Order: sequence, then structure tokens, then C-alpha cells
Amino acid sequence: MAASLARTVFGAEFRNPVLLAAGTAGFGRELEGVVNLDRLGGLVSKAVSLEPRSGNPPPRVAEFAGGMLNSVGLANPGLAHVREHELPWLSRRLGTTRLIVNVVGFALDEYARVIEGLDGFDIITAFELNLSCPNTSAGGSEFGADAESVTAVIHSCRAVTRRALVAKLSPALADVAGTAEVAARAGADGISVVNTMPGIVRGDGGRGAPRLGQGSGGVSGPGLLPVGVLATARVVERTGLPVIGVGGVRSAADVRQYLAAGASLVAIGTAALADPRLPERVIADLEAGRG
Repeated sequence: MAASLARTVFGAEFRNPVLLAAGTAGFGRELEGVVNLDRLGGLVSKAVSLEPRSGNPPPRVAEFAGGMLNSVGLANPGLAHVREHELPWLSRRLGTTRLIVNVVGFALDEYARVIEGLDGFDIITAFELNLSCPNTSAGGSEFGADAESVTAVIHSCRAVTRRALVAKLSPALADVAGTAEVAARAGADGISVVNTMPGIVRGDGGRGAPRLGQGSGGVSGPGLLPVGVLATARVVERTGLPVIGVGGVRSAADVRQYLAAGASLVAIGTAALADPRLPERVIADLEAGRG
């Protein structure tokens, strides 16, 4: 008999701890007919910004021996489109699969304005705040790199929603657990670790131009697993908040690494891009005690 993997996180029941990570599953519609969305614990949507974004110049993705480098540039159709088209579809389709909406901003007030525009949809369980975005009002440094910015973003978001707020943090932070502690004090209900790690890969055996149109990008894939697991353990120890573990997950054994570190939920990203049916196999292995 399959083991029950259900758990209650952010005041909601997830049928299992496996999520699809932000940026890898679009808004769910893109996977219809390919992935059984009803098997997932949850789906983290593609980033939503106040205005539509066309993203970075191509090429946007490059594989290398240790994983993948991407520079999509947070391309998305913007708040109005998501509110009018994507969330109504998700409300009709998801059933009991939980939805977490990833939110991005480029000035302090933009996160809250996006959340305010989406908060009326009952389908949303939580908002994941991508604090790796550059704060254009402060010279382009990441929101997550500055305690005052982290606090201001979370305070402004808390003022417009009662839904759970999850701070997503970069592994490049000097003290990711310390930043998580700042987010917790500001009112975050959970932490998501980790986002991608900055990197660059050149073509032609290292002699050519960068393989991404933007030059550098975010590193994801297998090499990120131990980074994410360590960050999860440190954040859980420092904050006691629910943690979504992200990075390098390819198997049930990888999910267990995060759960053993204290994660409440675990998101699969790059591996699901390469093989969209992998998350369902991971869930089946977890239920059967395999992997």
C-alpha cells in the first residue's frame, strides 16, 4: 500500500511534498496533457511582475556538464494577463493541487501591487517573493542582499494580504540563514531556498563568447543539491519556519535529503524541464519507499 505523504503547510493540506519550481512549469496550462497535475503536491507559478516582460536576449538556456545555465530574464505576461487568463484557468483546473504564485518586483512597492492584484483568487495558497530581483531604485543590488529591503518588501506585502508569504533567497548571499531570520522577523511565513547560483559558460571549448545572450546566468541542476540542502538545514535551525527546499532534485532520494534537513516541501525544477514526467515518478517512488 502506498504511504501517505500528505502534510499541512501554510495552513493548507498538500497531498505530498513535491512541487514544481517557479519558472519551470509556466502557469500549469503549458503542461496540460503532459503532466498529471492532480498527482502533484503543488505548483509554483512562473514569476509575475507588474508589467509584461519580454526577458533577456537569446540564447537563454545552455547545458553544461554539471547542469544548466539560464538567463530567461523573468519573462512573463504581466499582472493583468495573469489575473484575467491564467488564474481563472488554474482555478478551474487544479482541484486540490496547491498553487503558490511567484512574485517579482523591481522597486519596493511592486511586489505588494502584484499581490494586491491577485489576492482575490481563492486558489492561491501562498505568494513566493523572489528576493533575488535587482532593486532598480537602489542601484541594481538584489533585494535579498539588504536587510532593510527584505523587511520593507515583506511589510508592504503583509499589508495587502493575509495569505502566506514565502521569501525565496539566493545561495549567493553571504549569510542566507541570517537573511531568512530577517525575513522571519519581518513577517514571512516561510522561506524558499535556494534560487540559482550566478555563473557563466563560454562556447568553443572555453575560447568563444558566452553561450547565453545576456552573458551570465543562473546555475541550476544536480550541482545545486548540496547547496540547497545545507541552506535548508541552516534556515530551519535559525528560523523554525516551513522551508521549501529547491535545487538539484532528480529522485526520491534527493527529496529525502531535503526532508531530512527539515524541509516541509521540496520543489523540482531543472530535472522536470528535461523530463516533465519525472516528478510523477518521484512521487510514486516516495509512496513506495523506493529510490
